[in-house]
Amino acid sequence: MDSFNKELNDILVDTFKIITKIEEISIKRTGHDLSVSEVHILESAAEDQDKGRTISDIAEDLRITLPSVTVAINKLVKKGYVTKVRDEADGRRVYVRLTDKGMQMDRVHRFFHKKLVSNIAAGLREDEKEALYTAMLKMNGFFEKRLLKEKP
Repeated sequence: MDSFNKELNDILVDTFKIITKIEEISIKRTGHDLSVSEVHILESAAEDQDKGRTISDIAEDLRITLPSVTVAINKLVKKGYVTKVRDEADGRRVYVRLTDKGMQMDRVHRFFHKKLVSNIAAGLREDEKEALYTAMLKMNGFFEKRLLKEKP
């Protein structure tokens, strides 16, 4: 691996670990008994709070398996962050909705992301913001294509 590739790999891995750790610390400070993964599930479930989202919707959104989401949702029900509601027209369909406690945590988490991005942007000049955004778009596109190739 050449020097650039090694350094890029190291910074990608390190950045992922740091962001995850900062999120974890932020969650713990709020006093909530949640993992970062559970908070991301709440964030996904909140996307259609009126109707609710199915477990399949959440799994697809987060790109994780249905059984993983099912287990997490059941834990979140026990912890009081979500409820499961059967569709009146089709009893096989179950919707996940946030409780008040779940909505509170989702608001806290969204604010965390807003502050994180604002703080990053505050330290950059306009040309650096544009360069970072362009590079991140390209990187995200690369990962999207790679993910599609990896799917079973």
